[in-house]
Parts: sequence; structure tokens; C-alpha cells
Amino acid sequence: MLDAHRYEPPLPYRLEGSEQDLKLESVLRELPLYEFSIAATCLSREIVAIFEQYPLLPGVILQQQGRLLGLLSRQRLLESLIRPEGMGLFLDRPVSVLYSHARADVLWLLEDTPIVTAAQRALRRSPELQGEPILVESPGQVYRLLNVHDLNIAYWQIRGIETQVRYERIQMQMIHNEKMANLGALVDGVAHEILDPVGFIWGNLSHLTTYGDQLIALLRAYEAQELTPSPAIAALKEAVEWDYLQEDLPRAIESIRSGAERLKKLASGLQNFCHIDEVYPKPADLNACLDGILLLLKSRLANEIQIVCDYGHLPPVSCYLGQLGQVFMNLLVNAVDALLDEAVRQKLAVEAETTTAIAHRPRSHVQKPCIEVRTQLCDQAEVGKAGSLSDRWVRIVIADNGPGMTLEQQRQLEESFSVERRATKETSLAMSYRIVTAKHGGELRWRSPRTPDAHSPGTEFEILLPLT
Repeated sequence: MLDAHRYEPPLPYRLEGSEQDLKLESVLRELPLYEFSIAATCLSREIVAIFEQYPLLPGVILQQQGRLLGLLSRQRLLESLIRPEGMGLFLDRPVSVLYSHARADVLWLLEDTPIVTAAQRALRRSPELQGEPILVESPGQVYRLLNVHDLNIAYWQIRGIETQVRYERIQMQMIHNEKMANLGALVDGVAHEILDPVGFIWGNLSHLTTYGDQLIALLRAYEAQELTPSPAIAALKEAVEWDYLQEDLPRAIESIRSGAERLKKLASGLQNFCHIDEVYPKPADLNACLDGILLLLKSRLANEIQIVCDYGHLPPVSCYLGQLGQVFMNLLVNAVDALLDEAVRQKLAVEAETTTAIAHRPRSHVQKPCIEVRTQLCDQAEVGKAGSLSDRWVRIVIADNGPGMTLEQQRQLEESFSVERRATKETSLAMSYRIVTAKHGGELRWRSPRTPDAHSPGTEFEILLPLT
């Protein structure tokens, strides 16, 4: 190490960042950083001269025998020198002497620390440390200085960007909500128009059944009275296939009844699903709501996915039925997508196994994709809510036997439930979480094979709603 009178400190070097291109995820390395490290044997007078030459320099990094000793800010140095006899005590002595009297706690951060996080940590410092520069470490133990003023400016720029993004997102959400409201009104009108003729069919089916039975009974009575029918009547009976007609007419009427009932449920399900703008919660039959959602999804299920419903006896639940129906729809669509993807993978695997000509080996067992929907009335202890305001809870479980979620998917799902992530990007599952928790005071739980409390393959979502 050179003696103090022979040591020439290096000149500061300012690394310009990309401050004009800041984003929400920008980190400290993108800000202007000062590279200025000196040996602790350097005289304080020489440091003062450098500070006078570079008025924006926030401080100096001190090294002792090539290792980091600490950080001395411009403010601390000047405060020490303007004290009584401070010039005589420190000016012509090594800067390490001044540092031992003016040292302060240093905020030490890595260069890949987000600017928002760094600014929040800087603001949590005590008032006397608010103006102190920040020590930024780069790979290879390279240390640089960050002026807290530059950090604050970047932070408020990012907050402005965040506000603008949130405003644009709110505008898009308002437009989307308006479109959905118009679409809901349109679908509701179509469903109403469907229900009207279905009502005519349904209302007249009972009469049609009665009339058919009476006509057949009347014709049988005539047939019994007339022992030898005329050739014309015999030919007519043969033409209309009288024996088959008597058996098939009730079946045809029953088929019309079944179709009308299905169409009625479909239209009612569309109406319930479109009611997303309720102002107050209303009592609703959740089992019927689930049946309606499953009916709407039937075209996607085809024969590839089996649906198993195990409904418990539930009282009417006070809820926003349209929004809760959206939650059921999101969870079921998520399960359907996972199972359909798995079905495609299994089909390709079977085809690959066939093309490899391994005829003597048995094919691996392929489990039929299945979605299980369960509802149940529970008490506090059963749902782990001891001490809650509600004595009874409704549990709705939607589970599939698919491959489950990877650890990365589980991490992303957990992050999407946080307020910060929903403000950035709200997924369908995050929206479902908000509806269950914020709008209904409930809880949305999930389990997957890679979670510690998972007991079965696939993914299981559990909705808990309090009975009020």
C-alpha cells in the first residue's frame, strides 16, 4: 500500500444508466452509478478536492488492503470538517481517521434489486440517513455508489408508469365490462326468447300425452267391437304400422319432453350466468347453478371427460349468483383444459407405442379423464375455521385426475392471488379468488400432487362460503 503523501486517488467515473427507458421491473443497474473507490490511507484534503471538482458525487467507497472498508458520504465528510477544529483534526490526516468518527449504517443492495424495492427500503431508513448514498454490489464484488436522489426520481417515474398502466387497464376493463354487460343483455334476451316457445311446448306436452293415450284407447275399443275389420281398415292399419305406432308414440312424446326440459335448463343456465351485475346478494341453489354451468360446458366435454357429481343437501346460499357462476365456470374450464391436454398426450403416447411394433407388451393403463364436483354443508371444525363468525360453511370441490400443476405453475398461481400481481395482470383464477374472498368472505384453497397435503392425483380446488 502506498504512503498517504504519495498516493494519488483515482478520479470518479459515472456509469450512465438507461433511466429514460425505465419499466415496472427495472433494477438498480439501469440507474446512473458512480464508480469511485480509494484507499483508506488517502488524505481527507484530496477527497475534499475531488468533491469540489465533482459536485454530483454522493460519496466515496473506502478500501483497506484491497478489501471493502466502508462508505463515506459527501454529507458526513463535510459535517465532520465544519465542526469546531474539524479542519485541523481531519483535513491533513488519512480519510480512515475521519471515517472512524463519521461512519454510518450503509444500505447495501445487489445491482439486480428492483428499483421499487430499493426505494422502499431506502425510505424506511431513519431520518438522519435518508440522504445517504446506497452501496450497489455487482458480480465479482465490484462496488458502486447510487445517489439516493437519482433513486427517488426513478422511483416516482416508475410510479407514474404504474399509474398510467393501471389507468389504461381500468379503461380497458370498463370497456370490457360494458361489452360483457351488452353481451349478457343480448344472451339474456335470446334465452328469454328460447324459453317462450319452450314454455308452449312444455305446457302442451301433458295434454298431448293425454290425447294420445285417449285416442289409442278409443281405437282399441273400436277394434274390440269390430271382430272382422273391413279390408280398407286392415290395409290402413298395415300402412301406418298400427302395432308399432302404439308402442312408439309414448316414446316419441317422452323424447320431446326430454329435449324441451334440456332446452329449458340450458336457457335458464344462460340467464343465470349472464346475471353478473347484481347489486345485492340473493339466496340461490348452488347445486342447480353447478348443473347449469356443466350443461353449458357439455359441448366441450363430449365423451372424452367423465363428470361425477356428488351433491349434498344445501340450503339456499346468499351470494352473487352470476359472479359465483363465473367462478365455477373458470375452475371447470381450467380442469377441462388440463384433461384435454392430457388426453392428447395419452393418445400420442398410445400411437407411438403402436408404431414401435411392441405388440407383445401390454399397453400402459390409460385412466379415463374425470372431473369430480362435490358440495357439502360443514361446520367450523370440518373446514378449519374454528372461532369464525359463521357456524356453518358450504364446501364446493372441483377436482380432476389430470397430471396436476408443476412447482412453477403453483408458484405463479400463488403469486397471482396477491394484490400486487392482480394489479399487473388479473387471470381468470385470480379473478375467481377475488370474487370468493372479497365479495363473499370465503376462501379458495387448492391442492396438487406436488403439494404436501395432496392425497390424490390431479388438481383440486376447494371453495368455502360462509352461511349468513
